[in-house]
Amino acid sequence: MAEPDRHAGAAVPGWGRGLLGSVQGLASTLLDIGHTRLALLAIEVEEEKRRLLAVLAWGAVALLLGCMALLFGALTLTMVFWETHRLLALGGVSALFALAAVGAVWQVKAWARPPEGGALAASLAELQADVAALSAAAKAAGRGAASHEGGP
Repeated sequence: MAEPDRHAGAAVPGWGRGLLGSVQGLASTLLDIGHTRLALLAIEVEEEKRRLLAVLAWGAVALLLGCMALLFGALTLTMVFWETHRLLALGGVSALFALAAVGAVWQVKAWARPPEGGALAASLAELQADVAALSAAAKAAGRGAASHEGGP
């Protein structure tokens, strides 16, 4: 009778992988998770960059047009009251500009706040979910190993 081939099981996928195969599978899975999280992070950074550039561009346009309007408005008002109350007109326009500057600073502070949940909230949430899943898997594996040790 022919002797059975001892290496026949090694050709079957999943057979004979042992510890090295498990470590390679774990490393592959961790790299896939890391790749996915980095892709999500890159998308969120790009969205934040676009939002910031849009705010800056429209802010610059609003600032330029607002300055032009205020300048011509102040000149018109000063010319109307040139003969009678020119100092009162200039003081009133200056006070109006000061109030507008305070309002603009308040609005810039409101726009400068990061979105709800903070910057990169989705990436951080996904990382927390990964940590929780890995912790649960490690606990389950620990319980499974402990039940096999106490066996018959």
